[in-house]
Amino acid sequence: VLGLLLVLLGLCGSAAQQDGFTKVGEIGEFLETAARDTADESIEDTTKQTRQDIWAELRALKDTVSDVRLELYLLQRDNLEKPKVAFYTALTDAGQVGPYNADVTLKYSKVFTNIGNAYSPSTGFFTAPVKGVYSFQFTAASYSKGYMGVLVFKNNQRIMYYEKSNDGRFVDYLTNSVVLELIAGDEVHLVLPPNHHLFESGNNHNTFSGALLFPL
Repeated sequence: VLGLLLVLLGLCGSAAQQDGFTKVGEIGEFLETAARDTADESIEDTTKQTRQDIWAELRALKDTVSDVRLELYLLQRDNLEKPKVAFYTALTDAGQVGPYNADVTLKYSKVFTNIGNAYSPSTGFFTAPVKGVYSFQFTAASYSKGYMGVLVFKNNQRIMYYEKSNDGRFVDYLTNSVVLELIAGDEVHLVLPPNHHLFESGNNHNTFSGALLFPL
């Protein structure tokens, strides 16, 4: 009888051990499944957040492109509406100019650029078409002994007197520039003073030019 009881106890212990192993296996499978589900949910959340970030960046980029297009349109419109004024001229091919006994308006008859047609070669006058700030440049040259120079006038107001003495050994130059605020209708011209002379060989040594810097 004692032997039979021992056999039965052994069989029960073996069955319990096998059942324990089964439970442990089931728990392990459950934990693995839960871990996979958690990882999948984390990946899905990350992907969703990434998509949201991408769409937010795309919307911001679209807004930036729209702003740039608007600014470009406004710049193009302003550029089209802004008056364009510029001229570049040379004096003559006649050789010696002066000296005279009185002031003589210099008529720069060789016109290379006259955007806006604000310069008149027949009078030598530049007439401002709009109110604004203008820049003017001039170069004078002489080969003969004596004084060369020019006067710059705004309407009837003398703005600059610039002269130089030449010893007659070679062509000498003087050059200068002015920036003037003008209103529409103001005139700018250059004058050869009395007892001064210039020389032009056809190589455009004597020039007068100007341009509108910006309107006001």
